[in-house]
Amino acid sequence: MMKLPMDDIQALIPQKAPFVMVSKLLFVDEQSAQSEFLIRSDNVFLKNNLFQEAGLLENMAQTAALHAGYLAKVENKPVAVGYIGAIRDLEIFKLPRLNEVLYTEITIENQIFDVTVFSGKVWHENELLAQCEMKVFTSEKRNKISHE
Repeated sequence: MMKLPMDDIQALIPQKAPFVMVSKLLFVDEQSAQSEFLIRSDNVFLKNNLFQEAGLLENMAQTAALHAGYLAKVENKPVAVGYIGAIRDLEIFKLPRLNEVLYTEITIENQIFDVTVFSGKVWHENELLAQCEMKVFTSEKRNKISHE
């Protein structure tokens, strides 16, 4: 396990409030990362006190962004901007509720040039809420976009 940064995840991902769907980086190594996320009342993906499907997808994508951002910082490189290119085998078993804490794990399956394929899983306590495989395209150019 690598030494983790402070709880300031803003330095590791290109997304900015109110579009941040990760709270802490819990673990990172060359091939995987784990994050934590507290669902707050002001979340843009909260509807009727349920965190919506798009939020779960964004949570997995931002956990992958944390992974890439952490490795970039270790190598003294800029944090890249990522774009979801494809989602496969998406399964959503249950939507989490307001004030629940999500634990998300991503595992890099393949990386070629600026394309990364990873599998992601989201849990609340010991219950698997969602899983999928995602393809993300990255660009080292930092755009002045408030969210991706």
